[in-house]
Amino acid sequence: MNFWDKLMQIDRRVIFLFVVVAVTLPLFLDIPQKIIVSEEVERGFRELADLQPGAKVLIPCDYDPPSAPELQPMAVTAIKYCLDHNLRMIIMGLWPQGPQQANAAFETVLGHPVTDTISYNGKTLIYGRDWVNLGFQAGAELLIQRMGSSIPAAFPTDYRGTPIDDLPLMDGVQNFNNIDFVINISAGAPGIYEWVQFAVDRFGVKLFGGATAVQAPLVYPYFESGQLRGIMGGLKGAAEFETLVGEKGKATKFMLSQSFAHIIVIFFIVIGNVAYFASGGKRKKSE
Repeated sequence: MNFWDKLMQIDRRVIFLFVVVAVTLPLFLDIPQKIIVSEEVERGFRELADLQPGAKVLIPCDYDPPSAPELQPMAVTAIKYCLDHNLRMIIMGLWPQGPQQANAAFETVLGHPVTDTISYNGKTLIYGRDWVNLGFQAGAELLIQRMGSSIPAAFPTDYRGTPIDDLPLMDGVQNFNNIDFVINISAGAPGIYEWVQFAVDRFGVKLFGGATAVQAPLVYPYFESGQLRGIMGGLKGAAEFETLVGEKGKATKFMLSQSFAHIIVIFFIVIGNVAYFASGGKRKKSE
């Protein structure tokens, strides 16, 4: 048995070990990596950057912990951008754990637990005036339609049970006409599909979407049609968003691991093909 024949019979566990090392090692390295920003992320960011201080941004977090590695960096970056630029946030979720993920993202930005009054970059931010968390309500697309008619009817209280009329930020917010921009971070249904079909198409909402890498190809047609102002696809989209905001967050860090893993996979694909042909693969196939 020659060298190439031995390569053809290499234990797959050896390949798995190389992939594990390729994913893990970059987490402990500080190697700069250039992030190329795609048009779909840049256009969505430009729409967000055009908002004036005091604008109201609705952030539906429609995902759960299993999808957090891809989507949580998007939520962290979106919340940080809003805080840095004095944009007022209305957080909600069509998924039960979405608002909790948003609170966790808020804590990541602040570096400490969220309280009703927080100090951020020399500013004093007050819950109910600068941001609110409306929590989760069942209903999916029916809830979105109801919000288009009356947000107070869809969310009579926030996630803590405070009447919506007692929240200064919600004063005058009757429906989507009073919302300046929407950033939907979605792991599936209900999510971007429903927001496009029932908020964008029916009520003219300006929507910037964030999706998992698996879901992203299915929603790109909405971007091409102009229904989505922008789309962040998976960890790569999150890293591009961080780049535009000027942050080096988890997505940027994890992209280095992803790049190393891709290099290892490509390496073994090339070696496998070379070994196949060098070991007489063509001859054996013809026989």
